[in-house]
Amino acid sequence: MRRAIKVRLYPTQSQQSQLNQVMGCARYWWNYALALCKQHYKDTGKGLGRTTLNAYLPNLKSQEETAFLKDCPSQVLQATTLNLTKAYKNFFEGRARYPRFKSFHQRQSCQFPQSVKIVDNQALKLPKMKGLVKAKIHRLFEDGELKTVTISRTPTGKYYASLLFETQQEEPTPVTEGKVAGIDLGIKDFAIVNDGEKCSKFPNPKHLSKHEKNLKRKQKKLARKQKGSQSREKARKLVAKVHERVSNTRQDYLHKISRTIVDNNQVVVVENLNIKGMVRNHKLAKAISDVGWGMFVNFLDYKLKEKGGVLVEIDRWFPSSKLCSNCHYEMESLDLSVREWTCPKCGTHHDRDENASANIRAEGIRMLTVSGTGTAAVGGDRSPKLGRKVKFGHSPMEESSDSSESTEAPLTASA
Repeated sequence: MRRAIKVRLYPTQSQQSQLNQVMGCARYWWNYALALCKQHYKDTGKGLGRTTLNAYLPNLKSQEETAFLKDCPSQVLQATTLNLTKAYKNFFEGRARYPRFKSFHQRQSCQFPQSVKIVDNQALKLPKMKGLVKAKIHRLFEDGELKTVTISRTPTGKYYASLLFETQQEEPTPVTEGKVAGIDLGIKDFAIVNDGEKCSKFPNPKHLSKHEKNLKRKQKKLARKQKGSQSREKARKLVAKVHERVSNTRQDYLHKISRTIVDNNQVVVVENLNIKGMVRNHKLAKAISDVGWGMFVNFLDYKLKEKGGVLVEIDRWFPSSKLCSNCHYEMESLDLSVREWTCPKCGTHHDRDENASANIRAEGIRMLTVSGTGTAAVGGDRSPKLGRKVKFGHSPMEESSDSSESTEAPLTASA
């Protein structure tokens, strides 16, 4: 099983210069190779493979204008080629967008696939690097073998290393037996979690709004500086520090919440939200971007995989807010401003978000049951009693992956 940790580096001035040069070589080769691929596809309709691209490197190193590539470890350039071919593969398989050219003004990085050593848990020995690079290594995997090291530089000038280890630990088998939690993500409250026994609300700290006044003031100062001046570079770093502080605060909050939820539940059910489409609403775009729903789901996913848990994503069109969690009557419409409503059929008064989290949990259990990986849910009913409206054509518990055999379980809660 592969595990990774991210550590802070404290290179000297000369080491910073060397690292910047290596990152610049990696960026140059990425852009050059990407331009080659685009031109070759335009001329022939075919792409270039990794071996073909690497064959261009010796010729580039022998030319006077690109002789600076000699100072960069060859493994770094070859790792850049590998990453570019992977980016193309991810694009053609629909997992990512088309590879783009890298800019000097964006986050810089380079990858060392081998020949990196950890010295006394306090420093890294990098190829062609003078001396040891001081590092704050807070933990290591004792049974792990160091595979690759990715060095990155943030816009504020800080250096980090991502250490990837191949450990002897086997990836746990996913198990659905245990507590099931349904999560409704929102803006007023960040997350409403229903585990069948109680409903917990996690507030939205609104990280950006707390720093917005400070950010606005420093952005004004940056706008007044002359382009290319040293004072403008200093002002740019001040703005970048505010953004970094907001980002770090957001990630810390999401890590803590996701850890709490994963430790207390075996199965977590969320909605597959179309976040890119939702941010097109200019009235909600800033709030949605600040809350970090996508990052939160990613944190839940990898934390559950580490413990053998399961993340279930239900369809984004599932009417979780408009469906009564008691009698399963579906409202025709429910405006976003309506935070509480009463079911016209059974008279149950609902909090919009709490009701949605209960429906999301029930739908997740139904999906697991239908797929044949049923769960002994702890707390509450395992699935809706009466199903949804007739227009769906079936009761949730009547659907089965195999018509000859039913994988359904009794509608009772196990303690």
